Amino acid sequence: MASSLIHSTITSSNACPQSAFPTLNKVVGFKHSHILFPKRRRPLILLASIDEKVPTSDSTTPSFPGFDLPEVPDLTKGDTLKSLKLKLLSSVSGLNRGLAASEDDLKKADSAAKEIEKVGGPVDLTADLDKLQGKWKLIYSSAFSSRTLGGSRPGPSLGRLLPITLGQVFQRIDTLSKDFDNIVELQLGAPWPLEPVEVTATLAHKFEIIGSSTIKIIFEKTTVKTTGNLSQLPPLEVPQLPEQFRPSTNRGSGDFEVTYLDSDLRVTRGDRGELRVFVVA
Repeated sequence: MASSLIHSTITSSNACPQSAFPTLNKVVGFKHSHILFPKRRRPLILLASIDEKVPTSDSTTPSFPGFDLPEVPDLTKGDTLKSLKLKLLSSVSGLNRGLAASEDDLKKADSAAKEIEKVGGPVDLTADLDKLQGKWKLIYSSAFSSRTLGGSRPGPSLGRLLPITLGQVFQRIDTLSKDFDNIVELQLGAPWPLEPVEVTATLAHKFEIIGSSTIKIIFEKTTVKTTGNLSQLPPLEVPQLPEQFRPSTNRGSGDFEVTYLDSDLRVTRGDRGELRVFVVA
């Protein structure tokens, strides 16, 4: 009798009904009739049952009164530009700066350039002039595919008067002094048994910004410096042709548009229709 009374007392006063944690019972998957910790607080975070659908998070940014969430930067454009830069560089690689480009290669390079120009948007040199500063290496020119130094209005043909091998081409830009130098490495053929002569020709210009993205260059002089075995010779300034003998289409100046510009890549389209791609040297 005493034993039955004690058991009855414990069951009625200390036992917690099965429904005390209905959600937990459903997740774990077993039933129990007694819990030894009746006064323990219920958990703050409720567990969802395995057969219940958990609502997906809302993609919209929640708002909290009196608290402004920091703006999340849009990385889509930056990632796209990185991908398009790789595409452009891949399309012009292996073309020997355009000298080995076929018609199909020209179309691919032009298409890749147009894509990055579209995503990059208009160039504003009045705000980004400092990005021009420095030495740039030419990695592609559509004009070189015709074996000339021009574009739709080509200049002199390479190797017609002398056997000339074109080396690296650079542009050196000083935004403070407004100096704009085209630097061309050349190898001039010589009759046997003489060795070819290596020279560096520097075409010095001044430049000015026209509008927001166009650069006008004004020719000043050409200086030729021998390199290699003849590097000890002093530089030679090439005299200009008399005014009456200069071509009427080119009075020592020209202009081109910068269609894409960042810290390490520059794309330009010239007044002769040529596409040029530069990287920081």
